[in-house]
Amino acid sequence: MSVALTPNLEAEATRDGRPANCTPFWIAFAVVMLAVYVGSLWTPGLLDDADATHAEAARTMAETGDFVTLKVNGIRYLEKAPLMYWMAAVSYLIFGQNEFATRLPIFLGVVGCGLLATFWAQRAFGFRAGGYAGLMLATSAGMYLFTRIFIPEALLSFFIAFSLWCFLTALEDRQAWRWYAGYASLALAVLTKGLVAGVFVAIPAFLYLALTGEWRRWRELRLFTGTLLFLAIAAPWHILAGLRNQGGADGRGFFWFYFVNEHVLRFLGKRLPKDYNKMPAVAYWLAHLVWIFPWSLFLPLALRDAWRQFREKAVTAPRSFAEKTRLLCWLYAGTILLFFSFSTNQEYYTFPVYLPLCILIGAALAGGEDEATQSPKPSPWIVPGQAVFAVIGMVIALVLLWGLWTSRHLPFVPDIGTVLAKRAVGNYTLSMSHFFDLTGESFAALRLPAALAAGAFLIGPLVALATRLLRRHYYATMATVATAAVFLVAAHVALERFEPYLSSKQIALRLKREARPGDRIMIYGDQAFGSSLLFYYRQPIYLVNGRSTSMLFGSTFPDAPKIFLNDAALAEAWKGSARVFVFAPADKVERLRAVIGDVQPVIQSGEKLVFSNQPL
Repeated sequence: MSVALTPNLEAEATRDGRPANCTPFWIAFAVVMLAVYVGSLWTPGLLDDADATHAEAARTMAETGDFVTLKVNGIRYLEKAPLMYWMAAVSYLIFGQNEFATRLPIFLGVVGCGLLATFWAQRAFGFRAGGYAGLMLATSAGMYLFTRIFIPEALLSFFIAFSLWCFLTALEDRQAWRWYAGYASLALAVLTKGLVAGVFVAIPAFLYLALTGEWRRWRELRLFTGTLLFLAIAAPWHILAGLRNQGGADGRGFFWFYFVNEHVLRFLGKRLPKDYNKMPAVAYWLAHLVWIFPWSLFLPLALRDAWRQFREKAVTAPRSFAEKTRLLCWLYAGTILLFFSFSTNQEYYTFPVYLPLCILIGAALAGGEDEATQSPKPSPWIVPGQAVFAVIGMVIALVLLWGLWTSRHLPFVPDIGTVLAKRAVGNYTLSMSHFFDLTGESFAALRLPAALAAGAFLIGPLVALATRLLRRHYYATMATVATAAVFLVAAHVALERFEPYLSSKQIALRLKREARPGDRIMIYGDQAFGSSLLFYYRQPIYLVNGRSTSMLFGSTFPDAPKIFLNDAALAEAWKGSARVFVFAPADKVERLRAVIGDVQPVIQSGEKLVFSNQPL
């Protein structure tokens, strides 16, 4: 287990460079937030698929004032809980309909998670463990990667974690308000992601009570009044949504679609329509080493602490708040990981485990550093992880430098999509699928981010290893934080370069400039192919052969707008007098040309093309 920092160790900590208070950690946390997260609120443009689809639902909510029924392109979009969309809609009303306003709610979720991880670990394990936990969470690869898309996972993580924090501290402090804060936070979690949030709080809480014998205090849980508070917050929207969205799909309506289809059938892999796969088991488990990288390299240290606590029988009789926190965090993370190992899953579904894992790793690393300070030998639990980081950093740096060297004579390419390999790894359903599309030519468009990342990985991990061997452990950990932060800044610059390939923003703005009364804009295929057109064009868009996936259920309601066309309707419109623009991804162009003829695109951005029956 982690060693408590005694007064003598505090004096030694000051001598060997470790801070004597939490101020340096708060400064570092603020710098990371500003550089990595605040700096990425304005760019790039909203991405096609989920990012812009969800933003369009919130934009429509802000415009119509209907805060009950989500709609995309005028079609009911009933599969999502509303809280994130409420926050974005309010943000649009205050700041306007733009990228900053869209991403602000997710940023607040990230800040909330970082602060909660810091305060929780600080109370349980000391200020240095708290500082490490918050910084680890903020610089984890998954925390950054999955907050580039407008999805509610950061908010969900905060509300789940805060509910469990209130649960644990209520048992510890015996303050009634903490119970009610926990129930309220649970209700907000349900309004963020659905009933699954209740599962992720109830199971670890129940297991904790059962293992520790605290179930005997069940009368303190405020079950009756807490449930009333939970229902008062969570139930009204569900009831209103059900009453306002009856009919559709043979009369099954909202209640069937949201509770049965989106919860039960999704878990069983029988959701209609089927649109998600299940990750292979090995990939599912190993992926988490990437999502919490580089801090996953110190996960063995956290597992060692867990084993020590188990061996000392402190699982069933935890004495300190540190032992109680460690037990609850493992139950918390384990519940989510096991749940999605059985359910259908996507890479980001387990996002809520990052917070408890970073608390555990932060505590273990802080405690391990204290042990190493007292030992004359290098720590066998810390140095190997730091050495592996140095090796990985060197490999990454050499690969990036090779790419920069081989592309040194190539011209800068503003549209990176024209020089990617299009390997379609995982059919582009994986978060890093486009990484495998990189070519030598693409490095000409990525010189700045590649140079930043190469420099960070060439210098940072070696500095961290050297200072670790010199037993300047605080500096080693902060060098690792700095390396990860600079890499994430470089990743953001790279994402900006990918905008023409991943977003249809520039196409939408061009169409707005060229638009005339009576023009008809169409997407050939699913609306997700060009969903950012909806957000930026801000007019209804017709879908040709697009009555599918997220548009399917809403299209069955009698009042659904008539935006769905087939090939025959497109061919007829193409021959008419009104000007028609048809947006299509590159892999749909051959089929589209079979309908409209062998015409050339009038607009192209990356793999996205626009055809028209009349010249611009």
